[in-house]
Amino acid sequence: MPAGFLGILILDTRFPRPPGDIGCGRTFERAGIPVRYLRMQGVDPQRAVVEGDDALLEPIVRGARQLEREGAALIATTCGFLCRYQPALAGSLGVPVITSSLLQVCELQAPGIVTIDRDSLGPRELRAAGVGAEVPVQGVRHDAQFRLRILGNQPTLDLRQASEDVVEAACLLVERNPGVRNVVLECTNMPPYRAAVERATARPVHDMETLLLRSWRALRQGARRPAD
Repeated sequence: MPAGFLGILILDTRFPRPPGDIGCGRTFERAGIPVRYLRMQGVDPQRAVVEGDDALLEPIVRGARQLEREGAALIATTCGFLCRYQPALAGSLGVPVITSSLLQVCELQAPGIVTIDRDSLGPRELRAAGVGAEVPVQGVRHDAQFRLRILGNQPTLDLRQASEDVVEAACLLVERNPGVRNVVLECTNMPPYRAAVERATARPVHDMETLLLRSWRALRQGARRPAD
């Protein structure tokens, strides 16, 4: 298996993170993956998602390099919108980095995206993740509790309502784009609701958890492969 651990740059947040959420250690403990978090002080959802503050790049690179020095074999983030920094991070590190679930979109047949904030997921972010302009994107309703609580960094969240909010957006995605065959959840807080989305849309659902589990398995298999 690869030496080290999965290093995750976590936003400076206080909202609840149930298992499945990338910021919840149990998400990876149940998969047997060693994980270490590095909190990025002052980097909150508003700055990372809504503002798209480029001043975040320097502390993000610094944090990723710290995790690499400490022994991370793979580095990830807890915000899909940080895909805007994927090229810079990948060029700054000696280990693989996965900033967003959107990085897997190009591998899927007829994909569609569900995001926490459609207004903020623009051409810059999509290009950085290798997502073509033809891929449909559906956002969670502006007044949905899931969106308001996460982007507002609130300490409470009704998980049942959050699930309904994400499912609603996914159903709108496939209703408006019936050709979609694979659903990708952009937000790293959405994986707890993956099963509900699969049931509601009758389509495979991919997210940051599924991508990281697959990537970690690939690292393990690579480490076990005999030398040429």
